[in-house]
Amino acid sequence: MLIVDSHCHINRLKGYDESDGLQNYLNSAYEQDVKRFLCVCIDLETLDEVMDVANTSEHIYASVGVHPNHTDCEEPDVARLVSLADNPKVVAIGETGLDYFRVGGDQQWQRDRFAVHIEAAKQTGKPLIIHTREAREDTIKVMQENKADEIGGVMHCFTENWEMAKAALDLNFYISFSGIVTFSSAKELQEVAKRVPLDRILVETDCPYLAPVPHRGQQNEPAHTRLVAEFVASLRGISVEEVAEATTENFYRLFSSAKQ
Repeated sequence: MLIVDSHCHINRLKGYDESDGLQNYLNSAYEQDVKRFLCVCIDLETLDEVMDVANTSEHIYASVGVHPNHTDCEEPDVARLVSLADNPKVVAIGETGLDYFRVGGDQQWQRDRFAVHIEAAKQTGKPLIIHTREAREDTIKVMQENKADEIGGVMHCFTENWEMAKAALDLNFYISFSGIVTFSSAKELQEVAKRVPLDRILVETDCPYLAPVPHRGQQNEPAHTRLVAEFVASLRGISVEEVAEATTENFYRLFSSAKQ
């Protein structure tokens, strides 16, 4: 069985850069059949860390992008993102999107940054990794206005309702579930996890954040992707092997430049 952690921040795990630190995390993941990883960039200042992690293994991939929450950082333009994505280890653009939870005031700069990432994705042919929080309508609107459906991508760490999931699916996007789906309070999200077509689902950790039950509140790590896969399988009444096979196929279909 092969499980893909389709969204993680390995370079933010405690001690990952210490002697054997990264390898210990990978070994723990391997023991749980988690053997492929997409290490996601959140700002250009730490891109070198992401690439250093990705370059340690042929089974760790990378992305390039600037998170919508980040303000004190290099602001990318399309040309810069396209240039940085010209690396075989980079399989996606992002994470990008809209997040109105932590940043107040006029959010036009977020929408402009999001549009820049969409254009870079279309120019590179590499799909988008989208983060959205408390910006449901605007996220879909920016995606529609900038024709994000022409390149597609994934709504990572999805926490929204079926209406938004359906809108994203209609725009050629996949839906990725994190440890949040295992929380007892996530009843609406669990219903979404039952309804999304199996050929459009991904699983992830978003580590070191959002550890699934029974590790909630602790540091998350790639090994816990299996717990997410098992929970989604239980919701849908199928085996974890079926979820693993489907989500792995979905990952490589979406991130088509990733070498298996």
